[in-house]
Amino acid sequence: MSKEDKFKKVISHAKEYGFVFQSSEIYDGLSAVYDYGQNGTDLKNNIKDYWLKAMVQLNDNIVNIDSAILMHPKIWKASGHVDAFNDPLIDNKDSKKRYRADVLIEDYISKIDNKIQKEISKAKKKFGENFDKEQFVSTNSRILNYNNKISDINKVFSEALEKDDLKALKKLIEDLEIACPVSGSKNWTDVKQFNLMFGTKLGASAESAMDLYLRPETAQGIFVNFLNVQKTSRLKIPFGIAQIGKAFRNEIVARQFIFRMREFEQMEMQFFIKPGTQQEWYAKWKENRLAWHLSLGLGEDNYRFHDHDKLAHYADAACDIEFNFPFGFKELEGIHSRTDFDLTSHEKFSSKKIKYFDTLSNESFTPYVLETSIGLDRMFLAVFSKSLIEEKLEDGSSRTVLKFPKILAPKKVAVLPLLKKDGLPELSKQILEEFKWDYNCVYDEKDAIGRRYRRQDALGTPYCLTVDHQSLEDRTITIRDRDTMKQQRLTVQEVKNKIKTELDLKSWLTF
Repeated sequence: MSKEDKFKKVISHAKEYGFVFQSSEIYDGLSAVYDYGQNGTDLKNNIKDYWLKAMVQLNDNIVNIDSAILMHPKIWKASGHVDAFNDPLIDNKDSKKRYRADVLIEDYISKIDNKIQKEISKAKKKFGENFDKEQFVSTNSRILNYNNKISDINKVFSEALEKDDLKALKKLIEDLEIACPVSGSKNWTDVKQFNLMFGTKLGASAESAMDLYLRPETAQGIFVNFLNVQKTSRLKIPFGIAQIGKAFRNEIVARQFIFRMREFEQMEMQFFIKPGTQQEWYAKWKENRLAWHLSLGLGEDNYRFHDHDKLAHYADAACDIEFNFPFGFKELEGIHSRTDFDLTSHEKFSSKKIKYFDTLSNESFTPYVLETSIGLDRMFLAVFSKSLIEEKLEDGSSRTVLKFPKILAPKKVAVLPLLKKDGLPELSKQILEEFKWDYNCVYDEKDAIGRRYRRQDALGTPYCLTVDHQSLEDRTITIRDRDTMKQQRLTVQEVKNKIKTELDLKSWLTF
């Protein structure tokens, strides 16, 4: 199955099983805006919870806030968004389609990288256990040529972005002979800057209304609350402020399902540190955030670091954790050393003193900031796409199964009476009552038991508990594991103990 077909399968399954719907679908939908269904909401909330527990609950120097979406317009002037929150826009004259110029070039580079990965895969298959990836990459002539080409492109690309040289971006697109994906045409307009913020109004009448923006990022809500949090919590540096919240961007090209949307959620943490310690903390948080991702068991090979060639104006170091989505490696989480830009800028625009007083050194200073920011919707897509598996079984049949990390599964337990008679539904509902205090559960009595197993597999439910006639006699039930399909006959209490052990947060977040 091609990458494109796999991705179509992901989108189709997400809709069919109540995970993600097109927004306003009965009105023919709204472009690049999506609603989360009943199962998608559960999965999303579980991801949030897993992130919050790792970030806040397990760190005594990180707290959580929830700032407003609407904020004073001066905040966006201070942050630089009003003047410089732009993406390079380019139109194809023949197809009339609009693109981000930088994304066109990044996709071109990605295609070269895919060729490298194919060469590595072929070699791995050929040499088996004796395969030395590092040596192969450093000596294979094709890979060396591909990497040199990528390096040459990145050099020109980074320079153009750094200087905001729109003419150089267009020339690079022309030199690489990049064609419009729709028309195949290479007839491009000049590159223009496109501001990404959504504007709105606050006020009783149009004449007196204040111009506002829907926030394009959640970080500024943390920075403007730095003093409030520090004073009320009495936290000492280093400390962090975490937040999960909605952000809005008027994307030129919103695409790839929920990967790039106009309304999305971010999970981010701003870590306030003493100036001069930023490189040490940058390295620590890179390690910590990758470990968090790996704790979910989605495969180490599906993650990689990508250091930024062009740094944001406020940063002195930056990288992305990239994930192998169905359409290739793309950014999942960003880690930035933001220096003291944000607090210094808000101090200037607000005319309020924003400092930290260190009682040990008896000095006052503006803290530096280390940021980790992950797109919740992208995380959802990463988990969902990697978990969706078409599995061949020993008897020649197949099943579609969502092998979610069990800790994230929308429903943890399905209770299934073997038959809809003989008191089995009544006992099943009694057992359901016992489990639903601890876990999100579902009761399912429709169709044959095999069909119900398949349905729960497709929903990603880790444990199916089957209640039969023997259960009436001795309160034992059959627990079926989603991943192995193995079944065990256990008492209700033994089942509780088993599930509790396997879903124990310590066994997931100890890294």
